[in-house]
Amino acid sequence: MVEVLLVVGLLVAVFVGFNIGGSSTGVAFGPAVGSGIISKTAAAGLMTGFALLGGATVGTRVIETMGGDIVPQAEFTLAASVTVLFFVGLALLISNLFGVPASTSMTAVGAIAGLGVASGTIDWEVMGQIVTWWLVAPITAFWVCAMIGRYLYPHLEARFAIESPGEEKTMRERVGGILVVLIACYMAFAAGASNVANAVAPLVGSGDLGLYPGVALAGAAIGLGAFTIARRTLDTVGSGLTQLPILASLIVEIVSASIITGLSQIGIPASLAVSATMCIVGLGWGRATRTTRLADAAGAAVTGKATVGSGDGGGVSVNAIAADDGTDATANGGTRDVAPIGEEDPGDVASAADLFDPDATGRVVMLWILTPTIAATASFLVFEYLPVF
Repeated sequence: MVEVLLVVGLLVAVFVGFNIGGSSTGVAFGPAVGSGIISKTAAAGLMTGFALLGGATVGTRVIETMGGDIVPQAEFTLAASVTVLFFVGLALLISNLFGVPASTSMTAVGAIAGLGVASGTIDWEVMGQIVTWWLVAPITAFWVCAMIGRYLYPHLEARFAIESPGEEKTMRERVGGILVVLIACYMAFAAGASNVANAVAPLVGSGDLGLYPGVALAGAAIGLGAFTIARRTLDTVGSGLTQLPILASLIVEIVSASIITGLSQIGIPASLAVSATMCIVGLGWGRATRTTRLADAAGAAVTGKATVGSGDGGGVSVNAIAADDGTDATANGGTRDVAPIGEEDPGDVASAADLFDPDATGRVVMLWILTPTIAATASFLVFEYLPVF
């Protein structure tokens, strides 16, 4: 019976890692593949290597947190570990069904918390720290990118817009291509640091799998997903570059990967998908708000009158980023002038609100909250009332 459970646990761990590789590869290397800088096979190889590196270094601290700090290691029997992994797999299924990047990290922590509450062994101080960072990380991602979008993005676009390389690559295109690949590798490192624990932390905590063998298993599973199902996500993300230019993608990747790597360094399991999504929203929002000065916005709030240049109702869109694709920005190595804040044409910046629909964003955020809540509740009920546990 124990051997059967262990085999099931290992299979579920591989399933989780496989799906992580499928989704994370597209997020990390979509810009590089979509712009023709590297092939899908090269992207899969780099994803595997850097995810494994992230998991074997920074990611071990996240494994320790999830495998013994939230609840004592003694609570991770083999059956309990398999059950927790089941809930992580369920989160991936829900994510695929609803088309929303649900957080496997948050769901795994929720399932572990359910075990801890049922057994009366949960460390509420550790849990409080994790939940606090869950709130701080996406807010930080949004505002950092909002500030970049409002104050820096047009200047970066005018001077450093990265275009897809042609047959005869210029020095600028070569440097840009190298930069795109390096940042993608950094994103893969962050994905491994945060996500390896989701696949193997319960089994490591139970003592049925060693720390580094667990990292190796998760890394191999991520690689399997990168070389197989990630090809579809690479196509999807790559074809979306007309809406999210390469420069914007790189900003999103740098900010979100830095946040998650920093949290992983202190052992906090957090969602790369959530942070990246909030970076996109923040960057588009900040870019769109360039049509309005802060003083004008404050005046409008006092008088109740709309400000000049507020666009088509104040909707914020990722199209606000895509509106200026940089094609006229750097002819022959030159730069174009950037209009001051408040003087940009609203039609060029915030002409559409369909990609940042507040209602749709609210539904996504609600699912982010519901997924770990459901996992924690279901886990508690299972561990509290099923006699096998």
